[in-house]
Amino acid sequence: MKGYLYDSDRCMACTSCTVVCPVAAATREFLGPKMVGPALSRFRRPALAPDLAADLCSNCKNCDISCPSGVPISTLNMLSKAEYYRHHRHRLRDWVLSHGQLMGNLATPFVPLSNLAIANPISRTMLGAFGFAGRMPLPAYVRKTFRKQFRALRQQSFPQKVVFFPGCYIDFYDPGVGLDFVAVMQANEYEVVVPRGLGCCGTPMVANGFPGAAERAVRRNVRALQEWTDAGVPVVACCTSCSLTLKQEQQELFDVPGAAELAARVYDATEFLLELRDRGKLKTDLKQLSGRYLYHAPCHLRDQGIGRPGFEMLGSLPGLEISDADAGCCGLSGSYGFKGDRYEVAQAVGDALFKKVRASGADAVISECGTCRHQITVATGAKTLHPISVMRRAFE
Repeated sequence: MKGYLYDSDRCMACTSCTVVCPVAAATREFLGPKMVGPALSRFRRPALAPDLAADLCSNCKNCDISCPSGVPISTLNMLSKAEYYRHHRHRLRDWVLSHGQLMGNLATPFVPLSNLAIANPISRTMLGAFGFAGRMPLPAYVRKTFRKQFRALRQQSFPQKVVFFPGCYIDFYDPGVGLDFVAVMQANEYEVVVPRGLGCCGTPMVANGFPGAAERAVRRNVRALQEWTDAGVPVVACCTSCSLTLKQEQQELFDVPGAAELAARVYDATEFLLELRDRGKLKTDLKQLSGRYLYHAPCHLRDQGIGRPGFEMLGSLPGLEISDADAGCCGLSGSYGFKGDRYEVAQAVGDALFKKVRASGADAVISECGTCRHQITVATGAKTLHPISVMRRAFE
């Protein structure tokens, strides 16, 4: 991993990060990103940091978005957590939540039994004993992963190619989003490629203090994608945490040859489509749609500094009525809200968004992040969709 003092001395202690931190607003136990990130790193005693509640950091990146000096505050917090776990044991719960790809590979062959095993009241009580949030249901596994369904697709071949990075959530929980992406690209005369060897982007491992496993995941993905990035083929993800990691976080944390070259080719899916539209390369004879939608921008999208391309794209679709919730973080933050000792914090962080959703009267809530969609549905009962799923209806 890169040095612990990475950019900490650029912090001028303005506390902008603490003002916007949703966790600091939800609980006094968290001393704020400035204190447990840049400030503590100057003492060169990172192993102390989680004793000062760095483990409460959800890695939502709002501190990075607000920092006027460009300090990667959340990265410093993650480095602090990683250093702490060099000297302390992980909980089994955190290992399970960090290794989603392995758990998915083990669970999907046994669906629906595996879903029954984690969803029935007895199992949820047992999971609570291991530190999971009993009131926060884990997402259900699908019987056929995205990769299996993708291999069965018969695409029309086109000269233009795009590599799709599915990530764990789409692969094991929501493959329909990946299939919708393929359909949209086919409608716009692109062939979609999913190289073998791709795995988890590493974000859950970073957030839970498993830097070694995260770095191995990064190296594996860089190797799997190198052939395509060397050829100049764009790499697109429908998960904002995956695209953020491929673009930025893996370079902040690790020295991996080829990571910078990969980052230059990575797009979020809606970002890629918006760029095609602005270049006049996107199909224009779209179907008329209908419906009222509320849009939620994930934190890991906002941290990429690309605006709200999904919201902009949806706003241009004929017949669609869409408004921006503009209500901050949903609170789940990947694996954070599934933890029993973080559940109340996660719910408090997302409360403003939940109120907006309930009051909106929208037909559905749209968001690029799978765990945001899961959190919104569980908290409010609202139907949720990825922007790509709506776009598919317009392009068909």
